[in-house]
Amino acid sequence: MPFTWAAARWLFLKLAIVLFLVSVLWVLTYRWVDPPVTLHMLSKRSEPSPKTEKVSEIDYQFVELEDMSIQLPLAVIAAEDQLFLTHDGFDFKAIKKAFERNLSSKKTVGGSTISQQVAKNVFLWHGRSYLRKAVEMYFTFMIEVLWGKERIMEVYLNIAEMGDHVFGVHAASKKYFGTSPEKVGRQQAALLAAVLPNPIKYSVAKPTGYVLRRRRNIVRNMVRLGGSELIKNWYN
Repeated sequence: MPFTWAAARWLFLKLAIVLFLVSVLWVLTYRWVDPPVTLHMLSKRSEPSPKTEKVSEIDYQFVELEDMSIQLPLAVIAAEDQLFLTHDGFDFKAIKKAFERNLSSKKTVGGSTISQQVAKNVFLWHGRSYLRKAVEMYFTFMIEVLWGKERIMEVYLNIAEMGDHVFGVHAASKKYFGTSPEKVGRQQAALLAAVLPNPIKYSVAKPTGYVLRRRRNIVRNMVRLGGSELIKNWYN
């Protein structure tokens, strides 16, 4: 059969439909099924620890939101994305601000929302390219529509890196505080949130002055945002 542009367009259309349906099924599956692992976890599993220079297993166990202290989601909202409950997945003012700052500075800063971070860490590879960013936006839109805020937060608190090979609040609560996620207090939750920008550089176990100042600011923001009243409906 001779090649024609019409045949090529039809093939491309079929491929696009298949990829779209697969992505919808993937996202819907994780609406109810907890992610067993993420690509970022797999990449970290194959990397040696920068501190010990040894390859070690990742520490990760999924826990339901209702089994977490309400201080944990409140702390990450106060620290990472104060408009989380009201935006549709994107904080365009923060994105613009980060873009302008990156143009004039060698130090790269991000403007990603919690939703974008979940889309990136659950469904995508890490890296910096326009293609990856476009796919990230697509998956961010998908989880906002198909998951909702409560599920996005639940997944985020489970897959966020909170230390070297430490992922999620279950592993972090056990490692740093010797307790379960449901017993984490306000100051502890704020400390976990304080290291999220760079959990390898900053330590929960040995917080620097910067991390402690950031924790104080996060606690103030938690109170300013309304405390547990902000998300109490998630725990009814």
